[in-house]
Amino acid sequence: MKESYFYKKLEKKEVQCETCSHFCKIENGEKGICGVRENSNGKLVVLNYDKITALSIDPIEKKPLYHFLPGTKTLSVAAPGCNFQCESCQNWRISQGPRLDNEISGQKIFPERIIETAKAEKTPSISYTYTEPTIFAEFALDTMKLSKKQGLKNVWVTNGYFSPTCFKAISPFLDAVNVDLKSFSEDFYKERCGGELEPILNNLKKIAKEDIWLEVTTLLIPELNTSEEEIGKIAEFIKNELGPNTPWHISRFSGAISWKLKDKPNTSPETLKKAFKIGKEKGLNHVYVGNIPSLNQENTYCSSCGEKLIDRCGYKIQKKYKGKKCPNCEAKIPIVE
Repeated sequence: MKESYFYKKLEKKEVQCETCSHFCKIENGEKGICGVRENSNGKLVVLNYDKITALSIDPIEKKPLYHFLPGTKTLSVAAPGCNFQCESCQNWRISQGPRLDNEISGQKIFPERIIETAKAEKTPSISYTYTEPTIFAEFALDTMKLSKKQGLKNVWVTNGYFSPTCFKAISPFLDAVNVDLKSFSEDFYKERCGGELEPILNNLKKIAKEDIWLEVTTLLIPELNTSEEEIGKIAEFIKNELGPNTPWHISRFSGAISWKLKDKPNTSPETLKKAFKIGKEKGLNHVYVGNIPSLNQENTYCSSCGEKLIDRCGYKIQKKYKGKKCPNCEAKIPIVE
């Protein structure tokens, strides 16, 4: 167990967690919403600090990040737990395990081992992913600090529900983020995820102001967040608040592997094409459709002249132009190499 970096003590041995935007008040002997932070005699301890459930090598495109170190590999790290309870979750066995089974499983691995693995595998980055990195923020932060000293980049794949205190601590060591903007509806977040929309929008705007590369992903779930109005609102927010060069990934939902929406059909190609069109019409320069390579909407083009800069198929890059300016029109390319 590890004492949390993000909490304050209250009266009668009660504590308030300040890791995420739930700000759970936790009585002695009880746990927070995430199931991995416990009040132990007036001290908030992190139960999943060194419980690693996933450690694997992935293409950076799998995060998905298309404009950050494209074509490279990343070391993916995850610990059990989540501060959301998304019905559409595809990694629910590890994200919801501590809450459902009252068990926190995982291999005991310390931050130093993560760095050693990344160096041995020659991955230029480490990604905190699969579950919610905010819920293992202490482990992530300790690893990120070591990572920076070794010249490695740090990536978070997150629901964006971290607290201001947590973000202030991690932001100096964070190089890239992909945030799941699951919907533009407060009701969706409250009923389908167990959270709120506003803190996520605020955090997205904070990230956009920092020297941190940002990409956004939206999983389109039939009948729940696929109206033209809602898709348009998401695209407008990204364009107006985050910038037109912020990549937007539109992902296909699969009911068979979801936690609680197995009765929902897969997202149709027509819906994905509609969302792609709306994103472009709203002024986004880089919109991508994932999970259906046949749509051929994974390539990166120059937003000024249309020159193809990166040719992708799935997570694989077939051809990539290296340079900071378009070879055809010399417009600046928004890609971190």
